[in-house]
Amino acid sequence: MKAYRAAILRFDPAREPAQSAIYEEDGLLVIGPDASGTQRVQALGSYQELRQRFPDVLTEHLPGRIIAPGFVDLHIHFPQTNVIASPADGLLPWLENHTYPEESRFSEPVYGAESATFFIAELLRNGVTTALAFASSHRASVNALFAQAQQQRLRLITGLCLMDRHAPAAALNSASADGRFDATEQSLIDSEALIQQWHGCGRLGYAITPRFAPSCSDAQLRGAGELAERYGDVWIQSHVAENREEIEWARALFPASASYLATYGDFGLLRERAIYAHCLHFDEQDRALMRASGAAAAVCPSSNLFLGSGYFDYAAADRAGFRYGLASDVGGGTSFSPFHTMLAAYYVGREGRGKQALSLSPQHLWWQHTAGAAQALGLAGTVGNLVPGCEADFVVLNPQATPLLARRTTCANSLDELLFALIVLGDDRVVERTVISQALLTISAN
Repeated sequence: MKAYRAAILRFDPAREPAQSAIYEEDGLLVIGPDASGTQRVQALGSYQELRQRFPDVLTEHLPGRIIAPGFVDLHIHFPQTNVIASPADGLLPWLENHTYPEESRFSEPVYGAESATFFIAELLRNGVTTALAFASSHRASVNALFAQAQQQRLRLITGLCLMDRHAPAAALNSASADGRFDATEQSLIDSEALIQQWHGCGRLGYAITPRFAPSCSDAQLRGAGELAERYGDVWIQSHVAENREEIEWARALFPASASYLATYGDFGLLRERAIYAHCLHFDEQDRALMRASGAAAAVCPSSNLFLGSGYFDYAAADRAGFRYGLASDVGGGTSFSPFHTMLAAYYVGREGRGKQALSLSPQHLWWQHTAGAAQALGLAGTVGNLVPGCEADFVVLNPQATPLLARRTTCANSLDELLFALIVLGDDRVVERTVISQALLTISAN
């Protein structure tokens, strides 16, 4: 067992997200192994109250630092790291001109392995300890990403990107080398083999991953739904209702479905542990379907602002009662930093719906990228929080990492002011350490 003394931020699951944060100015976090050897939170609270219970536990004192839950990124693209900050007129031109050519390179195992090493390191450097990620349409990319996450003990969920049409050939799934199976059949065979190889292996999980409905044939979506039925504990991830041109395209390709979102339900791909990125241009029927199915939304504010796609309607989502959490959506998103993503979400909440605009509290923003995202994944009480039983994933934050941040946080008069200053002025320099099950990674503030 080991203990850490610092200010500690956590979230009360019984409270509304906007006022869910609990902050111990002088706290103690005690971690230790469970019966299986997994490092978990054993106790936390006031240092003065807990030190008597754990007098012999080695304690590291971190004065002036904040311990907070590791961040959960609910939607990010591993093969798009090199296309971040690429200009485009909108989603579809961005895919055609930047994304598909780059993703085509991931058929090469060496390229994928080097990219995976950088990608996982960048997540950890920014304090992300759990991620739901897209790989490319190549099996080699999935293996590379899983292998690197396993080495670094990151909790990662990913899967083979299913796309058998409407993209350059090199970006699509491929037929079997011996010609026995076409691209659609082989993509489903590969997906099942990858589930059996990686799902539940340590901290890894598999996600059945149709890129988006227009990139998949009926047969491929039907096969994905059959996999989801056979493997009920895997995740599902895709995109929906991001861009109006995309919606028109999807509706033309699947006219029998009641809506773009309903297309996924028609193929058995709406359920618990299904995460749909964006969910911008929904009507009330779509929102009701999200709630009824148990699916959750990955809110991608920096990507939506960058590509001009639209605004997530927080107020309508809360009225409908479906789950959501924050996501960087790199490379459409503009940063790996959860602080940048939280700030973009604040802009979206304020500006996105006119009279329906919602000023998101700093606690709510932070909750979306930790406990809320974990809840959306069905992992509440496992990651995204610091309550007894959670896996021991956390970040050590330096609220004085830059001169301006230090100046502002020093005069913060409330928890909300402190958290908001970190959101607005923070970046990767704030993350001094990322701790995963006592695997300590020391990150320079410079």
